[in-house]
Amino acid sequence: MKNTRQIVIPGEEIVSGNEFLPGEGAYRDGEAVVAERFGIANISEKHVRVVPVSGAYYPRRGNTIIGTIVDITFNGWLIDFGGAQNAFLPVSEVPRYINRNELRDFLDFGETVIVKVWDVKSRGTDASMKMRGFGKIEGGLILNVGPNKVPRIIGKEGSMVKMIKGATGCSITVGQNGKVWIKGTIEGELATKKIIEFIVENATIAGLTEKVEKFITGLGMKIEEVEAIAEDTDVEEENTEGDKE
Repeated sequence: MKNTRQIVIPGEEIVSGNEFLPGEGAYRDGEAVVAERFGIANISEKHVRVVPVSGAYYPRRGNTIIGTIVDITFNGWLIDFGGAQNAFLPVSEVPRYINRNELRDFLDFGETVIVKVWDVKSRGTDASMKMRGFGKIEGGLILNVGPNKVPRIIGKEGSMVKMIKGATGCSITVGQNGKVWIKGTIEGELATKKIIEFIVENATIAGLTEKVEKFITGLGMKIEEVEAIAEDTDVEEENTEGDKE
């Protein structure tokens, strides 16, 4: 078989037959080879793999994501987070009891939330907001930065986002799906926005931390250490196995 390519979503059958060997981004389900992430299926001879589309986000267990309520069912909410499928937030995964006919009073259409991915299945993504630091977003700014830039914004063990917080005094939550929530004074929010945009524009260059430090001081701010990231929701650089708390 010559090389073939097609766009696939998680859970979609790519090809069937025991002679095909699943590679990166694919797995076997019976005789079928199935995509485990959104991307381009590459079938070369008998080898099948899924190459992620540049900038695309596919959820992993333990990720923090930021999204918008787009539908309400009898037992929960559907959240658009920019993935191939919406995430589902069950009524059982919010921090207090909600009567099933009062779901809109708690979270309504168009409202933005921070949730944690606690399971990824072929049918979709399940989310929770029971943990501290997760819930509805009120006030502040939301930036769209692209999922592939998230590790640079967070930095090693949260070092970059800590530096930004220390300089601006803002609360910052970085979603692995490429959305960043900033909340603080108007001046602090605008400064944080400029710093993050600088990081995104220069994400591929070496010595980024030093360049960001100079950019911050150039804005007239001091580099200050902060003891901890607020709620620890914005330092999960690559947590793929985090359990629901």
